[in-house]
Amino acid sequence: MAPKVRASSGNGRLRGRLVLEDGSCFEGFSFGADLSSCGEVVFNTGMVGYPEALTDPSYHGQILVFTYPSLGNYGVPGRNGTGVENPWFESSRVQPEGVICACYSEEYSHHEAVQSLGGWLTDSAIPALTGIDTRALTQRLRQHGTLLGRIEVDGTRPMRWTDPNRRNLVREVSRSEPQTYGNGRLEIGLLDCGAKNNLIRTLLRHDVRVTVLPWDANPSMGKEMAGVMLSNGPGNPRMVRRSVAFVRGLLRQGTPILGVCLGHQLLALAAGARTFKMKYGHRSQNQPCLEPASGRCYITSQNHGYAVETGRLPDDWQEWFRNANDGTNEGIRHRRRPWRAVQFHPEAAPGPGGTEWIIEEFLGEIS
Repeated sequence: MAPKVRASSGNGRLRGRLVLEDGSCFEGFSFGADLSSCGEVVFNTGMVGYPEALTDPSYHGQILVFTYPSLGNYGVPGRNGTGVENPWFESSRVQPEGVICACYSEEYSHHEAVQSLGGWLTDSAIPALTGIDTRALTQRLRQHGTLLGRIEVDGTRPMRWTDPNRRNLVREVSRSEPQTYGNGRLEIGLLDCGAKNNLIRTLLRHDVRVTVLPWDANPSMGKEMAGVMLSNGPGNPRMVRRSVAFVRGLLRQGTPILGVCLGHQLLALAAGARTFKMKYGHRSQNQPCLEPASGRCYITSQNHGYAVETGRLPDDWQEWFRNANDGTNEGIRHRRRPWRAVQFHPEAAPGPGGTEWIIEEFLGEIS
């Protein structure tokens, strides 16, 4: 029998509930926009970094559960301009369809904070629930796998069930026209599948000019570039056929490639491998990744629900990194050509540093 978990104190807020597709119901109280929403319910185990996580386009189409018991205590920082320069925002808007937490703090304290988390979500028309037993909810998702869910706030009409992985979510978050940043000596392309701003910021720390390309760009746009990075992004990589075709074109041209997160999966598909949906994915700031060739283990930031089948890799490709927890693939590279990709985020934001060398190595080889 599906459980019905009641909420703790709501401090006068409207009641709400998270209903899962298996019939489970978790009751809570609204602290964001008093709206209903529907999406894929996923959980993040990070302790900090909610402004970065909530603006990460990889969460587009999902309802994000924060497992850390307290949320909102340091508020939301202000925006220094509208570009990519603000270090706390990975895009220009809140990306998830909804937010779930155990305990929301309306009062906040941080020298850069200008607004409460609840105020930001309300202004962004994003529903959020507090008072939820996130431990029980996360255990259910780990046991049964990722589920669709609906946030329903009292007085609002429930939404129809929709599976975001059946849509091309990348098309919904990508730029529609090329955009250039910086004026460095080396021109680097960045395929925007939902690119985090910190990918651009990390590249701009070097002597490069970054041209961000739309998800459905023509491969000829990367022909004269020193190299192309494939960005992170949301959803099922098999839904992004034009991006896979773009990568195949780069391979035919011999263009150097570095993929990150979804970009890792796109490179694998273009090379002839396959991807699969994970039971509940990796969304945290402490995923250990082994590099078998060196024997080193790196602690990485991750946000993905699909993975690459290494058994399907062609012979001229090799596994580069492997997850130390579950053994899933975390990186591939070609044995002779300048093509490689990692499933984790070397640019972090949020999360630990220590793997920026992957981007630096790529730039050093093509400069």
